[in-house]
Amino acid sequence: MSCGRKRGRRGKSHGDEDKDVRLSKSLSYVLRHGANQMGFQMSADGFIFLEDLLANPQFCSYSVDDVKRVVETNDKQRFKLQPHPENGRLQIRANQGHSVQVEDLELKPVLAGSPDCPSEAVHGSYLRNWNSIQQHGLSRMKRTHIHLAPGLPGEEGVISGMRRDCDLAIFIDVTKALSDGIQFFWSDNGVLLTAGDTQGKLLPKYFIRALRLRPTRNMLPLQ
Repeated sequence: MSCGRKRGRRGKSHGDEDKDVRLSKSLSYVLRHGANQMGFQMSADGFIFLEDLLANPQFCSYSVDDVKRVVETNDKQRFKLQPHPENGRLQIRANQGHSVQVEDLELKPVLAGSPDCPSEAVHGSYLRNWNSIQQHGLSRMKRTHIHLAPGLPGEEGVISGMRRDCDLAIFIDVTKALSDGIQFFWSDNGVLLTAGDTQGKLLPKYFIRALRLRPTRNMLPLQ
């Protein structure tokens, strides 16, 4: 199937914004979860060639400029777009959030005592999950990592790490987890990632506190 290309234009209407949201969601799915099922060739560091992506029927109504705009304006900096170092072809990847195995996401290891090692980090979830989390801890589920933010949404330096509609924040003792051998990494867009323990979990013993975020903020008992 051939794909026609639409030329970019200045400014965005409400329809263009909706189009960007659809494109961002489609990119997130393919680059984090669906690349293999859709027949894309993903490199060891998680990149797909942009021209291959835009040749797919699902993306055929989008242009290179559309993708560039979504990458540049994404408030959580979910994507990375860069030329291939050898052939110069544009390639794109998701910075984090994968369920597919990616061998080399260029994640930066967090070392205990280093300047970029936070004493605590925050995982966003939902109050409906609190009873289970309280008993069993956090799980990476089908993803390769549990996502943590360096603080609550809106705080300085916090770009990503939790969904905006989360109504539960769980504060994790990163130092304690590191001392138990659990590894943490920084992604390119400032999300703290961990695969958890051998079972893919961060157990309740690493919880510092839990905070209900809405409708009003208040502390929740850990036990």
